[in-house]
Amino acid sequence: MTITNPHVSPEVEAAARRLQQAATGGVPCAPVRDLIGSDDVAAAYAVQSVIIGDRVAAGATVVGRKIGLTSPAVQQWLGVDTPDFGVLLDDMEYAEDETVPTGRLLQPRAEAEIAFVLGSDLAEGPFTADSVRSAVDHARAAIEIVDSRVIDWDIQLGDTVADNASSGLYVLGAERRTLDEVEPVDVAMVMTCDGTEVSTGNGAACLGDPLNALAWLATAALEYGEPLRAGQVILSGALGPVHPVPPGAVIRADITGLGSVTARFSGKDDA
Repeated sequence: MTITNPHVSPEVEAAARRLQQAATGGVPCAPVRDLIGSDDVAAAYAVQSVIIGDRVAAGATVVGRKIGLTSPAVQQWLGVDTPDFGVLLDDMEYAEDETVPTGRLLQPRAEAEIAFVLGSDLAEGPFTADSVRSAVDHARAAIEIVDSRVIDWDIQLGDTVADNASSGLYVLGAERRTLDEVEPVDVAMVMTCDGTEVSTGNGAACLGDPLNALAWLATAALEYGEPLRAGQVILSGALGPVHPVPPGAVIRADITGLGSVTARFSGKDDA
Protein backbone atom coordinates (compact mmCIF):
# COMPACT_ATOMS: atom_id res chain seq x y z
CA MET A 1 0.00 0.00 0.00
CA THR A 2 1.36 3.38 -0.99
CA ILE A 3 -0.11 6.50 0.57
CA THR A 4 0.41 9.78 -1.25
CA ASN A 5 1.74 12.35 1.18
CA PRO A 6 1.02 15.96 0.16
CA HIS A 7 3.86 17.19 2.36
CA VAL A 8 6.65 15.51 0.39
CA SER A 9 7.96 16.27 -3.06
CA PRO A 10 7.03 14.30 -6.19
CA GLU A 11 10.66 13.12 -6.35
CA VAL A 12 10.49 11.71 -2.84
CA GLU A 13 7.20 9.96 -3.62
CA ALA A 14 8.66 8.53 -6.84
CA ALA A 15 11.73 7.23 -5.04
CA ALA A 16 9.58 5.58 -2.37
CA ARG A 17 7.39 3.92 -5.00
CA ARG A 18 10.45 2.60 -6.88
CA LEU A 19 11.88 0.97 -3.76
CA GLN A 20 8.48 -0.37 -2.67
CA GLN A 21 7.89 -1.96 -6.05
CA ALA A 22 11.29 -3.65 -5.89
CA ALA A 23 10.46 -5.04 -2.44
CA THR A 24 6.99 -6.31 -3.34
CA GLY A 25 7.92 -7.52 -6.81
CA GLY A 26 11.12 -9.27 -5.75
CA VAL A 27 13.20 -7.60 -8.45
CA PRO A 28 15.93 -5.07 -7.51
CA CYS A 29 15.51 -1.60 -8.95
CA ALA A 30 17.74 1.18 -10.23
CA PRO A 31 19.25 3.52 -7.64
CA VAL A 32 17.05 6.42 -6.55
CA ARG A 33 19.79 9.04 -6.57
CA ASP A 34 18.57 10.20 -10.00
CA LEU A 35 15.44 11.37 -8.17
CA ILE A 36 16.75 12.68 -4.83
CA GLY A 37 20.48 13.12 -5.35
CA SER A 38 23.43 11.20 -3.96
CA ASP A 39 23.90 13.05 -0.69
CA ASP A 40 20.66 14.92 0.09
CA VAL A 41 20.21 13.27 3.48
CA ALA A 42 17.00 15.12 4.30
CA ALA A 43 15.36 13.94 1.09
CA ALA A 44 16.61 10.39 1.64
CA TYR A 45 15.17 10.23 5.15
CA ALA A 46 11.92 11.64 3.76
CA VAL A 47 11.77 8.68 1.38
CA GLN A 48 12.47 6.31 4.26
CA SER A 49 9.70 7.96 6.27
CA VAL A 50 7.18 7.46 3.46
CA ILE A 51 8.07 3.78 3.17
CA ILE A 52 7.91 3.17 6.92
CA GLY A 53 4.69 5.16 7.16
CA ASP A 54 3.08 2.92 4.56
CA ARG A 55 4.27 -0.19 6.38
CA VAL A 56 2.86 1.06 9.68
CA ALA A 57 -0.42 2.01 8.01
CA ALA A 58 -0.60 -1.57 6.73
CA GLY A 59 -0.27 -2.95 10.27
CA ALA A 60 3.44 -3.10 11.11
CA THR A 61 4.75 -1.80 14.44
CA VAL A 62 8.00 0.08 15.03
CA VAL A 63 10.14 -1.87 17.51
CA GLY A 64 13.51 -0.14 17.23
CA ARG A 65 16.26 1.19 14.99
CA LYS A 66 19.38 -0.01 13.26
CA ILE A 67 22.60 1.90 12.81
CA GLY A 68 24.50 1.57 9.56
CA LEU A 69 27.77 2.84 8.11
CA THR A 70 29.63 2.41 11.38
CA SER A 71 32.84 0.97 9.95
CA PRO A 72 35.57 3.08 8.33
CA ALA A 73 35.72 0.68 5.37
CA VAL A 74 32.03 1.07 4.53
CA GLN A 75 32.14 4.83 5.05
CA GLN A 76 35.11 5.02 2.69
CA TRP A 77 33.24 2.87 0.14
CA LEU A 78 30.34 5.33 0.09
CA GLY A 79 32.48 8.43 0.53
CA VAL A 80 30.85 9.51 3.80
CA ASP A 81 32.07 10.23 7.31
CA THR A 82 28.89 9.59 9.30
CA PRO A 83 26.62 6.66 10.11
CA ASP A 84 22.97 6.40 9.09
CA PHE A 85 19.93 4.77 10.62
CA GLY A 86 16.90 2.73 9.66
CA VAL A 87 13.73 1.61 11.38
CA LEU A 88 13.08 -1.89 12.72
CA LEU A 89 9.54 -3.25 12.38
CA ASP A 90 8.02 -6.18 14.23
CA ASP A 91 7.93 -8.43 11.17
CA MET A 92 11.69 -8.11 10.63
CA GLU A 93 12.66 -10.28 13.62
CA TYR A 94 13.06 -14.06 13.45
CA ALA A 95 13.82 -16.32 16.39
CA GLU A 96 16.76 -18.70 16.35
CA ASP A 97 14.41 -21.69 16.11
CA GLU A 98 12.67 -20.24 13.04
CA THR A 99 13.81 -20.49 9.44
CA VAL A 100 14.55 -17.14 7.86
CA PRO A 101 12.67 -17.11 4.54
CA THR A 102 15.10 -16.43 1.71
CA GLY A 103 12.12 -15.44 -0.43
CA ARG A 104 11.70 -12.26 1.63
CA LEU A 105 15.15 -11.09 0.63
CA LEU A 106 16.69 -9.88 -2.62
CA GLN A 107 20.46 -9.59 -2.07
CA PRO A 108 21.07 -10.59 1.56
CA ARG A 109 24.28 -10.16 3.48
CA ALA A 110 24.86 -11.03 7.14
CA GLU A 111 26.71 -9.07 9.77
CA ALA A 112 27.29 -9.75 13.46
CA GLU A 113 26.35 -7.02 15.90
CA ILE A 114 25.51 -6.15 19.47
CA ALA A 115 21.84 -5.42 20.03
CA PHE A 116 20.94 -3.07 22.84
CA VAL A 117 17.47 -3.30 24.38
CA LEU A 118 16.57 -0.03 26.05
CA GLY A 119 15.21 0.14 29.57
CA SER A 120 14.43 3.85 29.46
CA ASP A 121 13.82 6.60 26.93
CA LEU A 122 16.65 8.59 25.36
CA ALA A 123 14.67 11.77 24.87
CA GLU A 124 16.91 14.46 26.35
CA GLY A 125 20.43 15.14 25.10
CA PRO A 126 23.24 15.74 24.80
CA PHE A 127 24.28 12.12 24.50
CA THR A 128 27.65 10.45 25.01
CA ALA A 129 28.73 6.84 25.35
CA ASP A 130 28.68 7.30 29.12
CA SER A 131 25.27 8.98 29.26
CA VAL A 132 23.46 6.36 27.15
CA ARG A 133 24.88 3.43 29.10
CA SER A 134 22.31 3.75 31.89
CA ALA A 135 19.44 3.57 29.38
CA VAL A 136 20.45 0.07 28.24
CA ASP A 137 18.51 -2.70 29.97
CA HIS A 138 20.59 -5.46 28.41
CA ALA A 139 22.68 -6.43 25.40
CA ARG A 140 22.34 -9.49 23.14
CA ALA A 141 24.29 -11.03 20.28
CA ALA A 142 22.60 -10.33 16.96
CA ILE A 143 22.80 -11.18 13.29
CA GLU A 144 21.48 -8.47 11.04
CA ILE A 145 20.57 -9.58 7.53
CA VAL A 146 21.07 -6.44 5.50
CA ASP A 147 19.48 -6.25 2.08
CA SER A 148 19.25 -3.78 -0.77
CA ARG A 149 16.35 -3.14 -3.06
CA VAL A 150 18.89 -1.44 -5.38
CA ILE A 151 20.31 -3.70 -8.05
CA ASP A 152 23.82 -5.08 -7.43
CA TRP A 153 24.14 -2.99 -4.25
CA ASP A 154 24.89 -0.02 -6.52
CA ILE A 155 24.31 2.44 -3.70
CA GLN A 156 25.48 5.83 -2.57
CA LEU A 157 24.46 7.54 0.66
CA GLY A 158 21.09 8.77 -0.58
CA ASP A 159 20.18 5.35 -1.94
CA THR A 160 20.88 3.41 1.24
CA VAL A 161 19.25 5.94 3.58
CA ALA A 162 16.13 6.04 1.42
CA ASP A 163 16.07 2.23 1.40
CA ASN A 164 15.69 2.17 5.20
CA ALA A 165 19.47 1.99 5.61
CA SER A 166 19.51 -1.23 3.58
CA SER A 167 17.59 -3.02 6.32
CA GLY A 168 16.33 -6.56 5.92
CA LEU A 169 15.74 -8.90 8.84
CA TYR A 170 17.46 -9.79 12.11
CA VAL A 171 17.88 -12.56 14.68
CA LEU A 172 18.71 -12.06 18.37
CA GLY A 173 20.63 -14.47 20.57
CA ALA A 174 19.09 -15.93 23.70
CA GLU A 175 21.60 -14.67 26.26
CA ARG A 176 20.94 -11.29 27.85
CA ARG A 177 23.71 -9.41 29.62
CA THR A 178 23.68 -6.10 31.44
CA LEU A 179 26.46 -3.65 30.79
CA ASP A 180 27.79 -4.46 34.23
CA GLU A 181 28.41 -7.97 32.89
CA VAL A 182 29.85 -7.16 29.46
CA GLU A 183 31.75 -4.17 28.08
CA PRO A 184 30.68 -3.64 24.44
CA VAL A 185 33.97 -2.19 23.25
CA ASP A 186 35.90 -5.20 24.53
CA VAL A 187 33.97 -7.98 22.78
CA ALA A 188 35.48 -10.17 20.07
CA MET A 189 33.39 -11.68 17.27
CA VAL A 190 33.69 -14.67 14.95
CA MET A 191 31.03 -15.34 12.30
CA THR A 192 30.72 -18.53 10.27
CA CYS A 193 28.71 -19.57 7.22
CA ASP A 194 27.96 -23.29 7.10
CA GLY A 195 30.77 -23.83 9.57
CA THR A 196 33.42 -21.85 7.69
CA GLU A 197 34.80 -18.70 9.28
CA VAL A 198 33.85 -15.71 7.13
CA SER A 199 34.19 -12.67 9.40
CA THR A 200 36.00 -11.61 12.54
CA GLY A 201 36.00 -8.35 14.43
CA ASN A 202 35.54 -6.61 17.74
CA GLY A 203 33.64 -3.90 19.56
CA ALA A 204 36.08 -1.19 18.58
CA ALA A 205 35.21 -1.78 14.90
CA CYS A 206 31.81 -0.17 15.53
CA LEU A 207 32.53 3.58 15.70
CA GLY A 208 35.29 2.86 18.22
CA ASP A 209 32.68 1.57 20.71
CA PRO A 210 29.10 0.35 20.12
CA LEU A 211 28.00 2.81 22.81
CA ASN A 212 29.35 5.62 20.61
CA ALA A 213 27.01 4.35 17.92
CA LEU A 214 24.09 4.34 20.34
CA ALA A 215 24.89 7.91 21.40
CA TRP A 216 25.05 8.99 17.75
CA LEU A 217 21.69 7.36 17.06
CA ALA A 218 20.05 8.90 20.12
CA THR A 219 21.17 12.32 18.91
CA ALA A 220 20.03 11.74 15.32
CA ALA A 221 16.68 10.27 16.37
CA LEU A 222 15.98 13.25 18.59
CA GLU A 223 16.88 15.65 15.79
CA TYR A 224 14.44 13.87 13.48
CA GLY A 225 11.68 14.09 16.07
CA GLU A 226 11.45 10.40 16.92
CA PRO A 227 13.52 9.81 20.08
CA LEU A 228 14.50 6.33 21.17
CA ARG A 229 12.07 4.73 23.61
CA ALA A 230 12.19 2.14 26.39
CA GLY A 231 11.74 -1.39 25.09
CA GLN A 232 13.16 -0.66 21.65
CA VAL A 233 15.79 -2.89 20.06
CA ILE A 234 18.84 -1.07 18.72
CA LEU A 235 21.14 -2.88 16.29
CA SER A 236 24.34 -0.96 16.92
CA GLY A 237 26.38 -1.75 13.80
CA ALA A 238 28.66 -4.39 12.38
CA LEU A 239 31.56 -5.75 14.42
CA GLY A 240 33.31 -7.04 11.30
CA PRO A 241 32.91 -7.50 7.54
CA VAL A 242 29.56 -8.50 6.08
CA HIS A 243 29.16 -11.77 4.18
CA PRO A 244 26.74 -12.76 1.39
CA VAL A 245 24.04 -15.23 2.42
CA PRO A 246 23.35 -18.05 -0.05
CA PRO A 247 19.99 -19.85 0.10
CA GLY A 248 19.92 -22.59 2.73
CA ALA A 249 22.88 -21.17 4.63
CA VAL A 250 23.41 -21.38 8.38
CA ILE A 251 25.04 -18.23 9.77
CA ARG A 252 26.41 -18.25 13.32
CA ALA A 253 28.06 -15.46 15.27
CA ASP A 254 29.94 -15.93 18.55
CA ILE A 255 30.51 -12.77 20.57
CA THR A 256 32.53 -12.94 23.77
CA GLY A 257 30.42 -12.17 26.80
CA LEU A 258 27.18 -12.44 24.84
CA GLY A 259 27.23 -16.03 23.64
CA SER A 260 26.15 -17.04 20.17
CA VAL A 261 23.32 -16.40 17.73
CA THR A 262 22.36 -18.52 14.73
CA ALA A 263 20.27 -17.70 11.65
CA ARG A 264 19.07 -20.55 9.43
CA PHE A 265 17.87 -19.69 5.95
CA SER A 266 15.42 -21.50 3.72
CA GLY A 267 16.32 -22.86 0.32
CA LYS A 268 16.13 -20.82 -2.85
CA ASP A 269 12.55 -21.66 -3.79
CA ASP A 270 11.07 -21.50 -0.30
CA ALA A 271 9.00 -18.54 0.82
